[in-house]
Amino acid sequence: MNNKILLAASLIAVFTIGYYADGAVAFAQYMGNVGSDGATGSYTLEEALELQRRRIESAEANPSSGSGTPYLDASGVVGASVIAGAVFGGIAGAFFIRGRSGKYAAMGRG
Repeated sequence: MNNKILLAASLIAVFTIGYYADGAVAFAQYMGNVGSDGATGSYTLEEALELQRRRIESAEANPSSGSGTPYLDASGVVGASVIAGAVFGGIAGAFFIRGRSGKYAAMGRG
């Protein structure tokens, strides 16, 4: 009985989150400025591409500033894996050490 209730509650939660998540979708970058009369798209696609090219060149020229600079530069996948392994390994080690002692530990095993 409890498994059925847990499954039903989980499904309801998943579908509810999916229903309301539609309002939090991030769309592509806006293609145009708002003009003086309120109209959008006051610059063309070519102008937008030129602006993006200049932004990329500026970010490459100044790698230590601006948005997109990683806070924890772990030198790629290997560094991130080491950090994640250290965090989760520490947590697992703490549980292992705590599990070897206490009220429910098997007698004579440690």
